Amino acid sequence: MADAIENMLDCLIERYPILLGCREDIWLAYKLLEDCYASGHKLLIAGNGGSAADAEHIVGELMKGFVKERPLSAEFRRRLSELDAEEGAMLGDKLQGALPAISLNANVGLSTAFLNDVDGRLILAQGVFGYGNAGDVFLGISTSGNSANVNYAALAAKAKGLKCIALTGKGGGKLKDRADVAIVVDERETYKIQELHLPIYHTLCLMLEERFFG
Repeated sequence: MADAIENMLDCLIERYPILLGCREDIWLAYKLLEDCYASGHKLLIAGNGGSAADAEHIVGELMKGFVKERPLSAEFRRRLSELDAEEGAMLGDKLQGALPAISLNANVGLSTAFLNDVDGRLILAQGVFGYGNAGDVFLGISTSGNSANVNYAALAAKAKGLKCIALTGKGGGKLKDRADVAIVVDERETYKIQELHLPIYHTLCLMLEERFFG
């Protein structure tokens, strides 16, 4: 399995040679996430604009089957069927294994309330404070690395004992220095950075799926 996982990273670099300088950091990010999930914890993700969309995208790949079907364990299927023979069997057939991930950009009610009542720059930090626990991982996505709200969230994450991964460009900015692992793509223009972020996080999702559902 380890060879298959590393091969996925090698394939990424083969398709995107510009990411060669990020290879070690992508691997370190994977190891942080592997440790997080192996110990029963979760991933919190946040960004702005296109990076917020990336956060939602990552959640979608982790919380259901990506390229694998991820069947449920026989024990959980049995418990479902004991509760309701017909509907439990249906759930057992259709539910899929999940790697728990939360996009902090998704909570419209909380976000608008905090914006109105407190300080809009701290919406993501409030999400980290409310959801995060030691052992979880925070992934901050910022093409500049200087997005104030993402940096505030990273600061709250570190204070709560979370590990932090930064996915950035343009030298990494302030977020690079706050992160335990920083993946800094070698581009300066926002759209070019985002074009490289997608294959990076797709590969991380593939590697994690192989590790836990392979």
